[in-house]
Amino acid sequence: MSDRLRVFLVDDHELFLAGVRSELGDEFEVVGAASTVADAVEMVVEREPDVVLVDVHMPDGGGARVIREVGLARPAVRFLALSVSDAPDDVIATVRAGARGYVTKTIAPPALADAIRRVAEGDAVFSPRLAGFVLDAFAAEPSGPADPELDLLTPREHEVLRLLARGFTYKEIGRELSISVKTVETHASAVLRKLQLSNRHELARWASARRIV
Repeated sequence: MSDRLRVFLVDDHELFLAGVRSELGDEFEVVGAASTVADAVEMVVEREPDVVLVDVHMPDGGGARVIREVGLARPAVRFLALSVSDAPDDVIATVRAGARGYVTKTIAPPALADAIRRVAEGDAVFSPRLAGFVLDAFAAEPSGPADPELDLLTPREHEVLRLLARGFTYKEIGRELSISVKTVETHASAVLRKLQLSNRHELARWASARRIV
C-alpha cells in the first residue's frame, strides 16, 4: 500500500484540474477530482483523502460549503484553499468554514507540495499577506463567551439564517444550498422557533445586531 499522502482536487476549471493533477502526481496519490460542490462532497466523504485542495469560487456555495459539509461527516479531512482570489473576505470566510490554509494559484508547484504536506501535519499555511488578514480578523473579534442562542442552531440552520438575513427568498436559498424549498421552510421555522423570533424582519434585525449578515 502506498504511504504517499492522499490528495483530492476540487475546482470547476477542468484544465486547471488536469494541470494540478499532473504537477502533484509524482509526489502524492491523487485519489480523485470534482468540479461541482455536490460531487466534491460525495466523493471526498467516500474516499477520505488526507488533504483536499479546494477552489473558493464555485457555483452552488463554493469551497466553503464543501468544507463545512465534508467536515460534518469526515472531521479528520484537512482542507487547503487554492484560489485566484486574495480578497480578505474570501480568505476569512474560507478559514471560518474550516480550511487549514489558503494559497493563491500563483504559487509555485514545489511550494504547493510543501503546503499540502504541512496542512496534512496539522499546520496552518498562509502566505504572509493572507496570514495578516486572518490574524487581524480574529484579533478584532470579542473574546467573550459564544452566543448561547446561536449554539442552539445546527450548521445547516446557521446557513439558512445567514441567507434569510441577507434577504434571500426560500427559492433562492434552496438553489444556493441545493435543497428543496420545503426543506428550507422547515429549517427557517426551526430557526425562528429556537431564537424565539416571529418573522423574517425580526430575524434580520437580530442577525444584524450580531454582525452575522
